[in-house]
Amino acid sequence: MRKVNVFEGGVVVARVNYNDNLDFWDGRNWSCGSVGRHKGLTRLKDGRFVLIHGTDWQGERDYAEIITAEQALQEILSSGNEELLEEEKFADLKALLAEMPEEVK
Repeated sequence: MRKVNVFEGGVVVARVNYNDNLDFWDGRNWSCGSVGRHKGLTRLKDGRFVLIHGTDWQGERDYAEIITAEQALQEILSSGNEELLEEEKFADLKALLAEMPEEVK
């Protein structure tokens, strides 16, 4: 598995295994909603969330960044991959979702 540099404030703070678990099928390709782009989510041992940005474009490199729990939850919800909330490493995101107010109908 290839490694991706994780940036925080322009500095590499870690390296993680690449994944694209936030991608969804758009009817023709696996994507994060933009052609040739992919996203993944993981967590560092210290608990920080990492958003991975993948690319199929020549001359561009995959990279990752530290994000907040709220941002991580939004990425999961936006991708429609809510099954990720069942993974142990994302259990606190599932709890965060439970705290969100329900839509008023």
